[in-house]
Amino acid sequence: MSHLSKHFTLDELTVTDHREFDNSPTQEEISNLQRLAQLLEQVKETLGGKPIMINSAFRSKQVNDAVGSSDKSQHRKGCAADLRVPGVTPDEVVRAVIAAGLPYDQIIREFDRWTHISIPNVDGTEPRGSALIIDKAGVRVYV
Repeated sequence: MSHLSKHFTLDELTVTDHREFDNSPTQEEISNLQRLAQLLEQVKETLGGKPIMINSAFRSKQVNDAVGSSDKSQHRKGCAADLRVPGVTPDEVVRAVIAAGLPYDQIIREFDRWTHISIPNVDGTEPRGSALIIDKAGVRVYV
């Protein structure tokens, strides 16, 4: 089990229900996953050390296509994770991350079931700090 950070492993950030497809990242994508894991460590600390359950992080093209996501998704580059925190709502996660001033590129409360968080696609690039809500009503700015 290869650790990318203190609490997050490569296996955890490449897990998929679509096991029929290869979901192995390149070295560049692993470097992105290491940067992502550092942000996830900050999220974990912000939430008082609570466990963070990763639904999806890196997605190969085949896996990404299978879940119906865009080729432009930051998941394709290893720069995004969808997560759940037991006992904490996605809204509470988003509010805590924003309040802590963490350096996220994008954070999205998705269908009030999980939280999407990402880092910039290029190391050293300033994060956008974009906060959104995606649900049945569509996409809108998080306020």
